Amino acid sequence: MLVTLAVLAVVALLVVGARWLLTLSGVEAFVADFPGVYPLPDAAPVGIPAWVAWQHYFNFFLMALIIRSGLGVRRERRPAAFWTPRWGKGQRKISLTLWFHQALDVLWLVNGIVFVVLLFGTGQWMRLVPTSWEVFPNAISAGLQYLSLQWPTENGWVHYNGLQQLTYFTTVFVVAPLAAISGVRMSGIWPSGATLLNRMYPVEVARAIHFPVMLYFVAFSIVHVALVLATGALRNLNHMFASQGSMDGHAYADNWEGFWIFVAAAMLVVGSWFAARPSIIAPIARLFGDVRR
Repeated sequence: MLVTLAVLAVVALLVVGARWLLTLSGVEAFVADFPGVYPLPDAAPVGIPAWVAWQHYFNFFLMALIIRSGLGVRRERRPAAFWTPRWGKGQRKISLTLWFHQALDVLWLVNGIVFVVLLFGTGQWMRLVPTSWEVFPNAISAGLQYLSLQWPTENGWVHYNGLQQLTYFTTVFVVAPLAAISGVRMSGIWPSGATLLNRMYPVEVARAIHFPVMLYFVAFSIVHVALVLATGALRNLNHMFASQGSMDGHAYADNWEGFWIFVAAAMLVVGSWFAARPSIIAPIARLFGDVRR
C-alpha cells in the first residue's frame, strides 16, 4: 500500500512538474519549434498495411505466451512432464514448460525475421528508424507533453512522434535482438562443448540479460496499450487492427471496427494464456518428440 501511494505521489509530482515547465516561455518556444514530430523522407509510405497489423498482433500473442511460459520456467520446481527429441542420441530431456517456451521463441524469431525483411523491402522502415537528428528534441517535447497529460497530436497513420519512434526502434532493433541472443545462449541448441565460445559468452551473462529484457517487454506492453487507449482509442485501434486510417487525424475516431477486432484478439490471448496447461501442450509436443512424466 505504501509503495503504491509513493508511486502515485511521484507520478503526480512529475505531472505537476511537466505542466509547470510548459508554462515557461523558453519551454513553450521549444515545444513550438519541436512539436513532437519531424518530416519523414518523401519516399516514406503512408498508412499501416495489413501485414504490419497482422504481425503486430501475432507478436503480441506470442510475447504474452512467452512471458507466461518464461515465468513458469522460473517458478517450476517439479515439472509435470518432460520432453525429449526423437532425433540424435544423448539429447537431454527438458521440462515440457521449457519446451513450450523455446517453441514459442522459434515462432517469435521467425515472425521477427519476416517482419524486418518486409520492413526494409517495403519502405516501412522509415516509420521506425530515425532519419534525422531532429528526432531527439522532438522526443523530449513529446515526453513533456505525455507527462503533462496534454497528449501529442500526431497522426499515427502518417508518422509516429519522436518518442514513439525512438522507443519502437529500440524495441525492434536493440531489445528484441538481446532477447534472442541471450535466449539462444540459454537454450539446448547452444553447443555446450564449445569451450572457447562458452568462456567468451558465459551463460550467467545471458541470464543477467534475459530476465531484465522480459521485464522491459512487460513494461513496454503495459505503457503501450495504456497510451493507445488514452490517446484516441478508436482511431488508434482502427490503425493497428483494421488497417484503416486517413491523412485526416480525426477520421475513424467514431469507427468501432478496430475496437471489436481488438476485443476478439485480446480474448484469444487471454484464453490462450489460461489454456496453456500441460494437458493441452503435451499433445502438441508429442508431434516433435517424446513426452513422459
